[in-house]
Formats: sequence, C-alpha cells, structure tokens
Amino acid sequence: MLLELANKRKLLFFGGKGGVGKTTVSAATALARANAGGKVLLVSTDPAHNLGHLFDRKIGPRPMRITAGLDAMELDPEETVDLHLKEVSRALHQLMPVTQHGEIDKHMQLSRDAPGMQEAAILERIAEVVETGLKEYDLIVFDTAPSGHTARLMALPEMMSAWTEGLIKRREKADRFAEFVRDLGSDSSMEDKTLGANDQEQEKESRIRQILNRRRLKFAGLRDHIADKSCTSFVIVLAAERLPVLETLELQHKLAHSGVQVECLIVNKRSPDSGGQFLEERHAQEAEHLKLLDEKLPSVPRQEIELMAHDVVGLEALEAFSRKLG
Repeated sequence: MLLELANKRKLLFFGGKGGVGKTTVSAATALARANAGGKVLLVSTDPAHNLGHLFDRKIGPRPMRITAGLDAMELDPEETVDLHLKEVSRALHQLMPVTQHGEIDKHMQLSRDAPGMQEAAILERIAEVVETGLKEYDLIVFDTAPSGHTARLMALPEMMSAWTEGLIKRREKADRFAEFVRDLGSDSSMEDKTLGANDQEQEKESRIRQILNRRRLKFAGLRDHIADKSCTSFVIVLAAERLPVLETLELQHKLAHSGVQVECLIVNKRSPDSGGQFLEERHAQEAEHLKLLDEKLPSVPRQEIELMAHDVVGLEALEAFSRKLG
C-alpha cells in the first residue's frame, strides 16, 4: 500500500506524534523506492536530526548520497533562520540609507526569536527544495516534526502566499499614490532637481516589489504542489495507543482543512497476536484503540507494521524494515 503510493506521487509528507517511528517509516519508504529504480530525496524538517541517528552518520543541510538512488538532507532551523535573516538584512541595507542600518540590524536580531520565524524560514527552504528537487528526483520524501508543528507548517503556504500578495498590493497602492502626489507637486523649475531622486526612489520600489514577488512565487508554487492530489500525499504514522490515535484524528482534521489529503495511515510497532499471554492481551488492547480509526476515518487505508525485536539503525537494518512495507 505505502510503496504503491510512493510510486504514484512526487511528494510524500510523513507526520504524526513524536516517538511513533515517522523517521524510520519515511526513510524505509524512500529506500524501497530507490531500490526499485527511482531517484529519491529524503528530507527531514525535524530539529532533532533523526535521519543522522537512523543512518548512523552525519547528514547536513545539503543533499548527500546514502546509497544508489537515495540522497538525504536535514534542514537545520537555526541555519535556515540565519540565512533568511541575512538575505532580508542585505536587501534592506541596499534599500535604506546608511543611517538606518543600525536600526535594521537591531530589528533583525529581535526578529530571530519572533513567533513563527522558524516556521516561515523552514517553509521558504522547503519551497526551494521542492522547486529544484522535482526537476532532479522522481520522489521527495519529507520526514516532518511532531504533529502540531507539521499542521502549522502545512497551513502556512496558503497563509504566507496571501500575506505576501497583500503586501504587494499595498506596495503598489502606495506607489500609485506617491506618483500622484509627485505629479501634483511637480513644476518645471524643480523637475531637474527631483529627477535623480525620483529615479532612485522608483528603483528602490522596484527592488522591493521584486523581493516580494519572488517570495510570493515560492509560496504560491509550494501551495499549488501541496494542493495537487496527483502530486502530493500525506502519510500519518501512529502507534496503536490512545493518545497517538486521538492525535491522528486531530491532525487529519487540520490537514483536511488546509486542503492536504491523507491517503495512508501506518500503524507502527504493532504487537503480534501470538507469542504469549502478554503480547496477545496487548494486541487486543491495541485493537480497541484502532476501532476509533475504523469509525472516524473509514475511507483512509491503513497498514500495520509489526513490532520488531531490535532497533532499526543503519542501512542494513533499514533494508530489512523496508521489506515489511510490501
């Protein structure tokens, strides 16, 4: 089921409650698709850097080769915010007088810890990865942070696109008003004196619009890809326990509200129904929790992966795990 989905889509997002095995399942899916002959990029947006732990090697913010057909990268929120703020600061320095540079730097420093800054920076980085990655890879797999962060992240493309569009419209309205005022106040004696200043101001406004338009196109492109059901799908990974099941229902509801389709539920670490009284009772208890998914999400396909005896660490162990996805 999951591998069939990986063959159909270009973008796969994996989400769910922390600790349920999102990284293992998403990485195994990416590896299985690569082993089947596809070229795959595996991307982690989780600050915990679990991909590096899983593959038992250091993985950075640029794609690195894991094995034939599979590259991986970890988006670093701190580095992403640094790069984002440097780009904004550099643009503002070019647009504003030197006397204002100190204030700009102070504002940028305060903005670093502003609510939503990391999400906005990560979102812009995701948009860049998608824009370039779809040209180079058959499939991009995103291993996302725990549910609450992911739900906000998936809603952001629409919000940021609308917000940037609003800024552009206000900028254009201000430009038209300023031009109207200049026309009213212009006279032949002052024309030569103001021509150079007006040209500089118009160049500055043009560059502001260019920056805003570039961001708008990034967010709009990501929004369109996420909304395209033939291109993108979301997989929720969970454990057969009360809290992960309830969080799955909440996440599915938020994703649906954002126009993101959930096409698969992966119940990971499922207790076997044989092997002694304890495991049999545990399996029966898990079945009770999963009944709620049957009731609330009957149309979403579900796949169960049995609990393994050992941790999944390294490429060989992940190969073995990927064969369970079938």
